[in-house]
Amino acid sequence: MSGTAISIDLNADLGEGFGPYGFGEDEALLRIVSSANVACGFHAGDPSIMRRTVEQCLEHGVAIGAHPGLPDRLGFGRREMKITAQEAGDWVSYQLGALQAIAAAAGGEVRHVKPHGALYHMVSKDEALADAVVRAIRAADGRLLVYGPPNSRLREAAERAGLAFAAEGFADRAYAADGSLVSREMPGALLETEEQALGQALSLAKHGYAVTPDGVRVALEVRTICIHGDAPGAAERAALLARGLLSAGVRIAAPCQNGGSFVER
Repeated sequence: MSGTAISIDLNADLGEGFGPYGFGEDEALLRIVSSANVACGFHAGDPSIMRRTVEQCLEHGVAIGAHPGLPDRLGFGRREMKITAQEAGDWVSYQLGALQAIAAAAGGEVRHVKPHGALYHMVSKDEALADAVVRAIRAADGRLLVYGPPNSRLREAAERAGLAFAAEGFADRAYAADGSLVSREMPGALLETEEQALGQALSLAKHGYAVTPDGVRVALEVRTICIHGDAPGAAERAALLARGLLSAGVRIAAPCQNGGSFVER
């Protein structure tokens, strides 16, 4: 394809089983996405699952990312905790370092970091937490990309630290007029049909905006779109989304670590 082709990264949260328990449709999703956010053992995952997920990423040419979360396996990392900035930085260092070691042993490397669940939302709103997490990421590898919401404290912290930031959008979640996601407790928070999700993905990738349930356009310049893989039929819907993007002339590829052009699978 030409250098002017529109590109978007498709990412998914993977490796979220534990011990003998599987979760999601990882193998099928790895044939579709261009980036994987690998659970690092706190909210889900364990060393063996991390290794297998990394090996599968390398097999399918998928960019490896760390997906650090809060130490709350029972709540799957989706419950906010009262933590200090130092704890946030330490926990990210611990999880990222573990995945870096596993990736290196398999002949690969970690290319990005995307906080998980409650930690994702906490660092998006709290400047001190965001700065601590970004410092931990930069100390581990200054080439790493940071994935997160377009208008967030995390983005500001990454930019202050000189780290490349990949703003993330969602194909299957409704947006409010301020650019935030509509609460899952509100009607219409989820875009339930493939047509709705593809329409939003195309709007984000090609035009840089989403449309609220009330019909208001919200500017959202994103470089990566998250595909949720924890619902029945997720891989099938993801495949339909990917085919729709490709048919519309949108290239699916992971972003470079320098924040520039994309690298195709």
